[in-house]
Amino acid sequence: MFAKINHVACCSDNYGQLAEFYKAIFGMKTSEKTRPGRAVTVGDGYVGFNINPRRAGRHAGLDHFGIQVEDCPTAFERIEKKYPTVKWLKRPATRPFAGISTHDPDGTMFDISQKNMANRTSVYVENDGKAAPRHINHVAFRTMNPEKMAEFYSYVFELAPANRKQGDPNFYLTDGHMTLEIMPWDITDYDGTGIITTGMDHIGFKVEDLEVFKKDVETFVANNPRLAPASFSGAEGEALLKMFARSCPLGQFQFADCDGILLDVAA
Repeated sequence: MFAKINHVACCSDNYGQLAEFYKAIFGMKTSEKTRPGRAVTVGDGYVGFNINPRRAGRHAGLDHFGIQVEDCPTAFERIEKKYPTVKWLKRPATRPFAGISTHDPDGTMFDISQKNMANRTSVYVENDGKAAPRHINHVAFRTMNPEKMAEFYSYVFELAPANRKQGDPNFYLTDGHMTLEIMPWDITDYDGTGIITTGMDHIGFKVEDLEVFKKDVETFVANNPRLAPASFSGAEGEALLKMFARSCPLGQFQFADCDGILLDVAA
């Protein structure tokens, strides 16, 4: 493939605690060159997850994803040819995961990197491409123009359309391992619950056995209540969980990490 989805990033007020959640629940590994005073990076062998401390003015939660390409100039030539409103920035040298940050025509931000590009360090070069039994298998965002955004990622990055059942409003593009799920955003979907704006929506995981996974979560929470998944209690929480479950057919079990990031899990 010309491109692969190689990382996801979030912002958190409790970034150290959140890293322990993913290490305990999903068996992700911390980079040997992690920067605990700045952020924590963990990975599943294929995808890196950068957990950044939330700075003033930044929203907590999922922030962006990253794509590694065979040749950056080719990707940018394609963007310039068909998408003149898309711009980009070279990232500071302190960022370990990408050389350049950009966005799609609807404003969803993502990073572009190339193998051996400057700024790529820690887990993003340590991943050996062999995913652990519990691993990230999709990342999702919501947009008001899902079909057009699917065309953008397919054209620029050669991500292949994945199986899509009749009547499914989502679009799915894959690099052969990871799936980019592009979901429609409609304010009426949030009837009865708090409105979440367009942009990053959730992370999807594959696990070896769903029932074993659920029991492990119970055990970890019993041993350390600080790693307990965020609650969906109350009418609004229940409405959001139901909406999440019906809007993503890739998962079998929906919950949230200890910081409230939505997670979709399937065996």
